[in-house]
Amino acid sequence: MIRPYVPGSDDDHARARRIASRVMALDDATVADELCDLTRDFAGHHAEVEAVFAQRYAEVKGVIGHDDPIGEERILLIGAYFCQEYGYEAAALFNPSIVAHPDQTRIPAGSVRFVLSLRAVGEGHVSSITFRTGVCDASGGIALEPQGARAIVPRIEDAALGGSRPAGVRMQCEPGYALSEIVIFPSTPAQRNGIEDLRLVRFADDDGTVSWLGTYTAYSGQGIRQELLRTNDFCSFALDTIHGAAGAGKGMALFPRRIAGRYAMLGRADNETISLAYSDDLYDWPLGTTIIEPRWPWEFVQIGNCGSPIEVAEGWLVLTHGVGPMRNYAIGACLLDRDDPSKLLGRLTRPLVRPDTTERKGYVPNVTYSCGALLHGRTLVLPYAVADSFTTFATMPIDRLIAAMR
Repeated sequence: MIRPYVPGSDDDHARARRIASRVMALDDATVADELCDLTRDFAGHHAEVEAVFAQRYAEVKGVIGHDDPIGEERILLIGAYFCQEYGYEAAALFNPSIVAHPDQTRIPAGSVRFVLSLRAVGEGHVSSITFRTGVCDASGGIALEPQGARAIVPRIEDAALGGSRPAGVRMQCEPGYALSEIVIFPSTPAQRNGIEDLRLVRFADDDGTVSWLGTYTAYSGQGIRQELLRTNDFCSFALDTIHGAAGAGKGMALFPRRIAGRYAMLGRADNETISLAYSDDLYDWPLGTTIIEPRWPWEFVQIGNCGSPIEVAEGWLVLTHGVGPMRNYAIGACLLDRDDPSKLLGRLTRPLVRPDTTERKGYVPNVTYSCGALLHGRTLVLPYAVADSFTTFATMPIDRLIAAMR
């Protein structure tokens, strides 16, 4: 993909202005030749590359001091100097979550179209959010739709050249792109080193409105915080900070509806247990109260959620991750009371999914992990990552899963 590039780390953008000034000093023939070379090299595998350069110039012109008309070719060439090509999933593609797609038309009866989010890791161990789409049929068979041929970063509204800015990013995709071509790349100082482990949920509010929300970890390189992605159509996105004591932790997962009029969230504020918090404000969260602690040897180090709770007739089904000896990450499950999720009704005594001998080696060995599952009828559709390297699927009847709990 083509991503924004910020040369240097000076706060006053002096280096950026020097780069632009060097381009301004070129004669017209040299500008034309340089732009021709760029188009030849990159237009073959990036859609609308000149439009990307023009958009990038529009984003940076306020800080490089060139507000006056300067000619189309010079605009494109300056924009190119503030872009870079980036292999966003060159290292790993893992930690998926899954939700029902907003568009359920034109699929066979008994099927569900889904959106799969993934954590993509590229150069410098920088994480971004990418998507795939697919269909789960009536029998539980899964078919992924072909990945798009392009990769684009949505247009960021009111973006400055790497400047410090408070939380609150708005992104908009141009029409005509498949969801699998969209990459949510870090765009603020708080996200500079990665957007990690999106936990998507289809949220139905009390007034009947539906939106798709996802908590994730923003990593600046010096610290972390929780943020929230919100979308109604997977074309426009809002990314905002989560405030309150819980916002400084990891692994928050929102319930898919309010409980007794309040938002509810699972978390792991102490990095060891699962907690439950309530809030009247979607963006302000206390730490919550511990409701599940490690109990079995495969989760003695820590236990956390593997995505948002899933509402079933029996209660709230929560997929969990447990960490055991040799930092083995296994996936388990538990059941919470439907009216009072602080009550634990049952849990698996053994892992539902754990690394086998063919799945131990990878980017981070001995890990199976998920950021969210999907209920399709009475079948659990569970995408999960193997060794922080690739992603696969498992399915299981809910009745069998709950019957195995103690």
